[in-house]
Amino acid sequence: MRPGLDQLIRVAVAAIGLLLAACAGGAEEEPAPRRQFAIGWSIYAGWMPWPYAEAAGIVRKWADRYGIDIRIVQVNDYVESVNQYTAGKLDGVTVTSMDALTIPAAGGKDTTVLILGDYSNGNDKILLKGGDEVGDLKGRTVHLVELSVSHYLLARALERQGLALADVRTVNTADADIAGAFTSPAVTAAVAWNPQASAMKAVPGTREVFSSADIPGEILDLLVVDTRTLSAHPELGKALAGIWYETVALITRDDDAGRAARAQMAKLAGTTPEQFEEQLASTFLYVDPREAVAAVTSPDLVATMRRVRDFSFAQGLFGPGAKSADAVGIAFPGDRVLGDRARITLRFDPRFMQLAAEGAL
Repeated sequence: MRPGLDQLIRVAVAAIGLLLAACAGGAEEEPAPRRQFAIGWSIYAGWMPWPYAEAAGIVRKWADRYGIDIRIVQVNDYVESVNQYTAGKLDGVTVTSMDALTIPAAGGKDTTVLILGDYSNGNDKILLKGGDEVGDLKGRTVHLVELSVSHYLLARALERQGLALADVRTVNTADADIAGAFTSPAVTAAVAWNPQASAMKAVPGTREVFSSADIPGEILDLLVVDTRTLSAHPELGKALAGIWYETVALITRDDDAGRAARAQMAKLAGTTPEQFEEQLASTFLYVDPREAVAAVTSPDLVATMRRVRDFSFAQGLFGPGAKSADAVGIAFPGDRVLGDRARITLRFDPRFMQLAAEGAL
């Protein structure tokens, strides 16, 4: 779900190139009229409603209502899906709030958060052998996917204990390798996300000392879309909001239809129904659009994104040209802006979620 260090470097270079090209090209032209749109997704519990909606005919239903065609495109590698969106090959993509900021937005691609889908509520974990609390991490080597939300989770956990990232040593470990590495007695601390984290927690002598449930609402999972495309085609936003809320209402039902839908999502994710139910249990889905609107309009979101952008800047994820954490502007409802108001490239826009809340789609 989250990128590795080498991938982030490649994406950062591509994003810088995108920004330079945009600057060199001068004023952008308005998008040509379109009826076909592509939305990218990758495997993660909170994003599986999208491929399920396509398989169940819900995507077609809402696209037809607005006279458009929407393709839900699986990209096997998460960071590649974000990279394709940044390069303009996709009109929207499922992405974490941190990666939406550090990849497309930091690269100059004006991006709108259309749907706040969920937040990780325990899916991301800090695991420790031979220790009982976060303070026991001091002086240890921690394996994780560097410069990802795992790194952010570690920073937040240490901060709460009066420690800093300098108090530990990190080793970049790919998400595909981290579960295997953790079985070694030499590896005593790691940060990972599900499903790897659950397997690692089962290693004898392992304790979970911190998780995303300890910082609820900070690791956000989103559907973002190209701002210019959305401005020219608001029908796309309406259709996507309709798809999301109809689908999550179905998949969270405690009846045969809901269980069948979740089993189908598990199959699409390549896991078992039991494992998928476990992953969903540590994912807070915004099923009610009113809750999502309240979260996006809350001052808490500004505080959360301030932490995320400050961490991102400190780790160099805004690129070599960024002089401060204010280099990228983030817009919130109510004309609130974090960072450079003249360079807003990430926008939290609750309009379409509000339409869903009002039954006006």
